Order: sequence, then structure tokens, then C-alpha cells
Amino acid sequence: MKDHQIEVRVRYSETDQMGVVYHGNYIPYFEIGRVEWLRNKGISYKKMEESGIALPIVSMNINYKKSARYDELLTVHTVFKSQTSVKIEFDCAIYNEAEELLTTAQFILVFVSLKTGRPIAPPDYILELLKTIE
Repeated sequence: MKDHQIEVRVRYSETDQMGVVYHGNYIPYFEIGRVEWLRNKGISYKKMEESGIALPIVSMNINYKKSARYDELLTVHTVFKSQTSVKIEFDCAIYNEAEELLTTAQFILVFVSLKTGRPIAPPDYILELLKTIE
């Protein structure tokens, strides 16, 4: 399956005085979605890093449509879009409890060697997984 969903509750510390989620706090919500997408597919981000591979963001585009608010239960949708050589792309969206679309985003991440800091090809076990869902 190309997609995964996870729920995240908005914490008070993520909001401003009006109870609205600060725009920068959507990025960690999307990160939770990507990490859990990987975990759901049997890939541990922690083990990937322990094996010397990181997956930093090199490009992101976020479109805010409606505000998330304190104590709302949000659903983060993460969809695998594509993988080419060293890059992997995801399309993401966040919905509130009323199933209203709040935010969309597109992310490009690059597989990087922690030893050299340079882009590398994804490990075989990730390539095999991605072949089964493309």
C-alpha cells in the first residue's frame, strides 16, 4: 500500500495564544507521518540510521488551507509518490476530526551516508519494498 494514516492530538505547546497551531509545528506532524509510513512497511528509521543511512528533507512545499486548533485530533495521511536513484518523494495531508482538509505538503528526501554526508542509493531492502508498492 502506498499510503498510511496516523492520528496526532494537538498539544497546548504547539499553539499560539488563540489556540491555533503555529505554522512551523505542522512539519513535525508530517515527520511523524513519514516515520510511521516507514515503520508500517517494516522499516525502522532508527535501524536505518544505525546502519549509517539518514534521510534528510531537501525540498518541501506546504499549503495551509485551514487552521488546526488545540486538542483537535488530526489525521496525517502520508502517500508514497516516487523514488528515483537517491531520492524519495511523499505527498501528505492533514485532516481534522470533521474530516476537513487543513494542510497539504510534498516532501523530497535524499538517502545520505552518515559517514560521508553524501547522497547514496537506498539499501536493497528499501528498493525491494518500493518495487512492491509502485
